[in-house]
Amino acid sequence: MTTISLEAQTRTEHGTGVSRRLRNQGLVPGVLYGGDQAAVSVALPHNQLIKAQEQEAFYSQVIQLSLDDKPIQVIVKALQRHPYKPKLLHIDLVRVTAGEAITATVPIHFLNEGQSVGEKAGGQVHHHLTELELRALPSKLPEFVDVDIANLAAGHTLHLSDLTLPEGTELVALGKGDEHNYSVVTIHPAKGGGDDDNSEETNQDSE
Repeated sequence: MTTISLEAQTRTEHGTGVSRRLRNQGLVPGVLYGGDQAAVSVALPHNQLIKAQEQEAFYSQVIQLSLDDKPIQVIVKALQRHPYKPKLLHIDLVRVTAGEAITATVPIHFLNEGQSVGEKAGGQVHHHLTELELRALPSKLPEFVDVDIANLAAGHTLHLSDLTLPEGTELVALGKGDEHNYSVVTIHPAKGGGDDDNSEETNQDSE
């Protein structure tokens, strides 16, 4: 399992001007909340965050945060980016409490893409989802979820309820009802329709 560590410092000043000054100093303003404790305003080194967020596990795994040299386990709830510059503007972090389930977004790894039954028949893969919202204990939260499409035929779709999840995890969407059983991946049949379309056109012409 990937381990990501970050350093942060508490900040007592707030406001747009303060945030701008922090960014000019190479820091990213943020908020740490959750865990039945008061929210705390924090600042993290921009360069450290840039490097950390390049890892896929950044959004799905528990992060070891050193806040004023005190260790805290957190997960990333939101990360605001500049609309066109390679800069991070703000981060929201949530405390992790041992023994309490957390919700996190986990990427999907599609297995056997390019080798599936449907693709070999000329079909094309369409991804409806690339990540999943899971709920689990921190120790059970996976870095990613594998979705094997080797046996997926053309014209068929895998839905959330078709997925095999790691033990101890559950899909947040399915807890909201059957109408949230979203499509994950579909293999669309080859375009053109084949001989049936041609024969139909021939029959119409003969009439």
